[in-house]
Amino acid sequence: MVKPGVTPDYPEHWEADVVLRDGGTGHLRPMTAADAPAVQAFHMAQSQNSIYLRFFTYKSQLTPKELRRFTELDYRDRVAFVITRGGGIIGIGRYDRLDDPTTAEVAFNVSDANQGRGLGSILLEHLAAAARENGIDRFTAEVLPENRKMIQVFSDAGYEVDRHFDDGVVSLAFDIDPTEKSRAVMESREHRAEARSVAGLLAPRSVAVIGAGRSWGNLGRQLLEHVVEGGFTGPVHAVNPDALEVSGMLPYFAITDVPGPVDLAVIAVPYSQVAGVVDQCGAAGVKGLVIATAGFADDGERGLARQRALVRHARANGMRLVGPASLGLANTNPAICLNASMAPTLPPAGGLGLFSQSAALGASLYAAVNQRAIGVSTVLSAGNRADVSGNDMMQFWEDDPHTVACGLYLESIGNPRKFSRICRRLARSKPVIVAKSDTMGLRLPPGHAVRTTQAPAGALDAMLRQSGVIRVNTIEELVDVAQILVSQPLPRGPGLAIVSNSLALGNVVADSAEQHGLGVTNVSANLVLDTGQSRALPLLRRTLLEALERPGTDSAVVMLLPVPGLTVDAIAATLRACSEAAGKPVIAVFTGIVDPRITVDRQLAGGQPAYSRPGAAIAALAAITRYAQWRTQEKPTFDRPAGVDPDAAARLLEGLLEGVTGDGLLTLDTAHTRELLGCYGISVLESVPFHTADDAVAAAERLGWPVAIKAMDAALRHRLDLGGVRINIENAASLRRNIAQMRKLLEPYGHYNLEVQSMAEVGQSCTLRAIEDPLLGPVVSFGLAGDAVNLLDDWAHRIPPLSVGDTAELVRSPRAARKLFGYQGLPAGNIAALEDLAARVALMKDEHPEIAWLECNPVLVGPRDVTVLAVELRIGNPAQRTDSARRAMIS
Repeated sequence: MVKPGVTPDYPEHWEADVVLRDGGTGHLRPMTAADAPAVQAFHMAQSQNSIYLRFFTYKSQLTPKELRRFTELDYRDRVAFVITRGGGIIGIGRYDRLDDPTTAEVAFNVSDANQGRGLGSILLEHLAAAARENGIDRFTAEVLPENRKMIQVFSDAGYEVDRHFDDGVVSLAFDIDPTEKSRAVMESREHRAEARSVAGLLAPRSVAVIGAGRSWGNLGRQLLEHVVEGGFTGPVHAVNPDALEVSGMLPYFAITDVPGPVDLAVIAVPYSQVAGVVDQCGAAGVKGLVIATAGFADDGERGLARQRALVRHARANGMRLVGPASLGLANTNPAICLNASMAPTLPPAGGLGLFSQSAALGASLYAAVNQRAIGVSTVLSAGNRADVSGNDMMQFWEDDPHTVACGLYLESIGNPRKFSRICRRLARSKPVIVAKSDTMGLRLPPGHAVRTTQAPAGALDAMLRQSGVIRVNTIEELVDVAQILVSQPLPRGPGLAIVSNSLALGNVVADSAEQHGLGVTNVSANLVLDTGQSRALPLLRRTLLEALERPGTDSAVVMLLPVPGLTVDAIAATLRACSEAAGKPVIAVFTGIVDPRITVDRQLAGGQPAYSRPGAAIAALAAITRYAQWRTQEKPTFDRPAGVDPDAAARLLEGLLEGVTGDGLLTLDTAHTRELLGCYGISVLESVPFHTADDAVAAAERLGWPVAIKAMDAALRHRLDLGGVRINIENAASLRRNIAQMRKLLEPYGHYNLEVQSMAEVGQSCTLRAIEDPLLGPVVSFGLAGDAVNLLDDWAHRIPPLSVGDTAELVRSPRAARKLFGYQGLPAGNIAALEDLAARVALMKDEHPEIAWLECNPVLVGPRDVTVLAVELRIGNPAQRTDSARRAMIS
C-alpha cells in the first residue's frame, strides 16, 4: 500500500518499529508532505514552554510556509523523522545540511506527554544513520541553556560534544561516526528498553482473557482458569460478548469495558476476529498481548500478511505481541504467580528461564523440564515469533535475579548478529543453552519470516561458539545440561574424578570423558557398598571428598550399580553434601536400575542432578566445562590493525557502485581491487597478463627474476598438477621455453590467457574468504588451499567483529592447520603475519557490507612472509544488515 504523500525517492528502508525507554513501542518513519496537518496538530498541542524551547519564541501555530518547509523534504539535504503511536505524532527529529556539505544542523521536538521516554535518543540514532548514508559526518545544534533535557540527549549519546555559549544560546557540535562509547550507549539503552518491554508481559499488574467461553475445553476458558488457579496476584478479567458467565466470573462485553488499566491481554478468539480484537486492545491502552489463536501459518502468504499487519498495529499502539499460536507464558515469582499458558499448573519455581517457538516444541520442552523436576523462573512460548523473540527474552533474563540459566529452543533466528551480541554479554554472567537444528533458513517453521542464508555449513556453530553459547541439538540434551547448571557450581577446569562400585563402568566413564576433552585425575572404582546404609554412605562420602580434594580435580562423576539397602535419594543427599563442602560439581549416574518406580533422569534430593546414561552425563558436563573455560577468559579485545583507512574505502566503494543496480554484482578489476585492499593495509603480489613471449619477458624484467607463469582460468590457475602453473623460471630463455610448453600442454583444454608473476617465498598455500550473508551478515572463512577445502570442506568460519582470540582460533581450527606449525619437520609459517592479514580482511568486511565476496587465494604462508598472490573481489548494493547503528525491531 502506497503511503499518502510518498514520493518516488521516499526511503522506505528507514522505517522502523522502536522500543521506548519504558518498554512501550512506537513507529518511526520519514516525514512526508501528507504529514502537514498532523505536524500542525502536534505543534498546537504542545505547551508554551516546549514551543519556546524548540523555536526560541512562542507561536500558537505554524504558518503554511513553515509547514511546507518542515514537511516537503528531499531525504538527502533535508530529512525529518516522526515517531507515531496510535496514528498520532509523538516526536519529531530533523536535520538540514549546511553550506559545509559534511555538516548538518539537527533539531528535535517531543510531545509533552512523552518526554522522558527516550524518543530524543532514538531520533538522534536514526538521523545519524541517515546522515551518514548521505555523506554527512558531523551534526550541530543550537539549544537554549534552560533546555537541559535536550542538551543531556546529546551528552548521553556517547559522542564527543563540543560546546560553546554565545549570545544566550548553547552551540553544540559532534562527529556522528559510531564510536566504541556511542555503540555501548546504544546497546545499553536498547537492553534496558527491551528488558522492560518483556517485563511488562511477564509481570503484569492485571490480566484480561479475551475469548473465554462457557463450554468445556474452550481454549479461552482453559487459559482463564489457569491464570486464576495459578494464583495470579493481580486482577483477572474475562471478556466475551456472547456469555453471561464464565468459570464463575461475569465477563465484560469488550476489552474497552474493563474498568482500570489492563497490562496483559490473552487473546483466544477465532482467527477471523483476532485483528479486530488487537485494534480494540490498542484503543483500550493494553500494554501487551499473548495471541493463542493459530491459523496464520496455515493460511500461506495471506496468513503471513495478516500476521505482519497484527504486529504493525500492535507496535503502532505501543504493545508488544507474543504469538500467534503461542502456548502462553508463565512467571513463578511468588509476587506474580502468572500462569497464562496451556500448562494446567504453574511450574515449580527455580532458576531456569525457558524460551521456545512453535507450540509443539514448546510443549515438548516444558514436559521434559517437568519430568526432570527442574524448577523454572519464567517460560515464554513465542509461537510464530511474529514480534517477541529470543533476543527480547535474553535481554529480560540478564536483569532477572530469579534466572540463573537460560534455555532456548530455536527453530529460526531472525536477527543473528544481534543474537550474537546479546549472547556475548549475557553468557558472561549466566549460561545460555541453545538447541538449534544445523540448518538455517532451509526448512523454516510455518509463520516464521526470516531472510534465507547462503552462509557455509558451520558458520552458525561458529557464531554460537564465539558468543559463549552452550550448543545442543535436542531437547533431551538441553535438559541434560540445564539440570547441572541450575543446581551445581561451574567447574574451574577440565579435571574429572570418577567414583564407582564397578571397575568396568569406571573405565567406560573414563574413556568417554577423555573423548570429550576432560582430563581424568582419579578413578576410584573398587567401592564396596553392600554393607548397609550406615557404613556404605560414610565410605562413599570419604572416598568422594578425597577425590574432590586431589590437585587438579574440578568435578566428579559418581556412577553406581544398584546396591541393596541403599536408596537413590539417600545417595543423592550424600553427593549433594560433598558437592557443597568442596564447592565443585558432582554428577550422579545410576545404571542398571530396572524398577519402573525409580526414575533417575531428573533432579533428586536437594536438587542433585542424576542420569541413567553415562554418555549423557559426560557430554553435559563436558559442554559446561567448555563454557566455564570460555567464561574465565579475559573479556575479548577488538584491536584495529594499524594503517587502515575506512573512509577512503567507503569513498572508493561509493564511486564504484554508481553503476550497480538491484541485486547485481560487480567484479572489480585488478587496479581497483589493489586500491581497495590498500585502504586496509593489504598488498597483493603484482601479476601481469601477457599475449606474447616478448611481453612476458618485458614484464619479468620489471618484476624481477625468478618468476612464475600461471593460467588465468579459475579452474587451472592454481593447478600445478594440470599444467596451469610453472614456477622458479630464472631467465628469459627459460621463460620463453616454458610459455611454449605450457600452451602446448593446455591446448586440449582450449585457449587460456596467461600471466607472469614474481616468485614469493615458499610456503603453505591457504585460502581466506569473506562474504556478506543475507542472514548472518559478514562471514570470514579460512582453510588450506587445494583438496583440504575443495574436497574435504576443511574450513574454519567466524563472524566479525573478530576479537584477537577469534582471529587466533580461525587460523588454527581447520584440521589441516597443523601443517602451518612445523609439520613433518618443515619450518613453521609466520602465524603472526597470517593473523594480521585475517584481522584486516575481517575488519574490512565488517565495515563494508558492499563487499559481497572477497577471496584471497592463494595466500602463501612462509617462515618469514605471508604473501597474497591473487584476490577476487565483488561488490554490490549493501543489503540492510539486521543489526545496524540504530535501534530497530525486526519482525
